[in-house]
Amino acid sequence: MGKFRYRAVPFDQILDEVKSGRADAGLLIHEGQLTYESEGLKKVVDLGEWWLLETGLPLPLGANVARRDVGAENLFELSDVLRDSIQAGLDNREEAMEYALQFGRGLDNELADRFVGMYVNELTCDYGDEGRQAVRELMRRAEGIGTYDHPVKVEFVG
Repeated sequence: MGKFRYRAVPFDQILDEVKSGRADAGLLIHEGQLTYESEGLKKVVDLGEWWLLETGLPLPLGANVARRDVGAENLFELSDVLRDSIQAGLDNREEAMEYALQFGRGLDNELADRFVGMYVNELTCDYGDEGRQAVRELMRRAEGIGTYDHPVKVEFVG
């Protein structure tokens, strides 16, 4: 995108900043990705769609990380616990959604279910080869534009 002026705004204030005219555009995360149209705003680009067209890979949206010095055995145990917890949510989606709606910031059941499905799915339990390739590509590109001083060595547990 080149250089442009920006300012950091808490994610839950971005829609209001754009609607009020205090910002020309905003990067929407969380439920704003699904509610912007109902606020009278228009999409410029969906970064997930752009990334998929650009790379053919899913967009890495988050990760659980741990220090290597906690030891391999603890890392594998932590990975198992996280995967089991996520799988329990997937296996008991109705109950999990009921719980999650407490934090939904006004989303109706249909939008909340769509939102959760964007972030909690089969790739959440296991990135697979494609997901791992996507993370490596994201890190390679970040390094290429000078996002960090030293290369980041990505290692996956499991």
